Amino acid sequence: MFLIPWTLLSISFQLALRCLQYQRCPHLRRWIVKRGQSTITTEVGASPSPSAATVPNIATNRIVGRWLLGCSGLVAGAIVLGGVTRLTESGLSMVDWHLVREMKPPQSQAEWEAEFSKYQQFPEFKIMNHDMTLPEFKFIFYMEWGHRMWGRLVGLAYILPTIYFWRKGYFTRSMKGKVLGLCGFVFFQGLLGWYMVKSGLEEKPESYDVPRVSQYRLCAHLGSALLLYCASLWTGLTMLIPAHKMAETKRLMQLKRFAKGTGGLVFLTALSGAFVAGLDAGLVYNSYPKMGDRWIPDDLLAFSPKLKNFFENPTTVQFDHRILGISSLTAITGLYLFSRRMVLPRRAKIAISLLTAMAYGQVALGISTLLLYVPTPLAAIHQSGSVALLSLAIWVLAELRKIPK
Repeated sequence: MFLIPWTLLSISFQLALRCLQYQRCPHLRRWIVKRGQSTITTEVGASPSPSAATVPNIATNRIVGRWLLGCSGLVAGAIVLGGVTRLTESGLSMVDWHLVREMKPPQSQAEWEAEFSKYQQFPEFKIMNHDMTLPEFKFIFYMEWGHRMWGRLVGLAYILPTIYFWRKGYFTRSMKGKVLGLCGFVFFQGLLGWYMVKSGLEEKPESYDVPRVSQYRLCAHLGSALLLYCASLWTGLTMLIPAHKMAETKRLMQLKRFAKGTGGLVFLTALSGAFVAGLDAGLVYNSYPKMGDRWIPDDLLAFSPKLKNFFENPTTVQFDHRILGISSLTAITGLYLFSRRMVLPRRAKIAISLLTAMAYGQVALGISTLLLYVPTPLAAIHQSGSVALLSLAIWVLAELRKIPK
């Protein structure tokens, strides 16, 4: 029975001795303090507090939203650069497609002559550019090379941040599906671009037409780029734009449906421009508002079957593009007038006003391009204007979408 008190006394004596040594020995004191801090840190790391930040959160959503807006800007640049490449007839200058090897352009004179020699074996040189010089070839080559390198930059801008954000846990489950779809679409867009170029390199002995890429494939290539752009811009805006607090009314529902229809019409008008570019339809009738001396030209439905005219008859393609442009302008004007009679958030009103102003500017650019026989600088600005108009239409939709149902 004396064992327990003696044990307690021994333990008390050892603790007192440790305390005395702690006071006298600074090294021991620092070691004990450090040991205690290490233990606390380990315990905190193992058992996080309920108030610890989780991902994804508001800050990470803002980062992802800005990243997607940046990607959409790069896609817009690719669309504009692709339009300039088509206007300068540079798209068929690179007759090979290598994902890595072609990233380095020819360096020496011998390499340039070898590349030029390969180009000379294809229809565009034989029929159109048989008197082209090497310096002239270098210009169109660099145009197409720049477009392809920009496309690779777009791919890296999507894929590398996706890998990083995925590992950091910045994506929700639904966002993971969206970014995977966007990255897959980038790969599809690259393959579609080469499929389009391939159509312009094929020998067509039965055809006497100017060598050019298929207008169907050109439309598919542009359409997929526009879809990628719209999806990236829409997702980025909806992650960054704060919600509006506004009661849902019947007129508001009508405005939202009107805005969706108008956005679809703007997209269709931009897409129809691919057929205009693919068939050089802008050079058929260079007068406005009439086409020649008529409101409706005689050769509007000259091809058989009739449906073929809408995709292969340059006259019909230009006529359709005019009608779609006027329809888009009318719809946007109606959207503006309809919205003026409603109480909307200030940002939504600004978006609709800018969309309306851009629509009138775009129509003026289109008419000027037509009357001046499609000069390359003006035509490039007109094509860029279609992307700007589509961007504003998406902004309007994003603003109205944030209004709760």
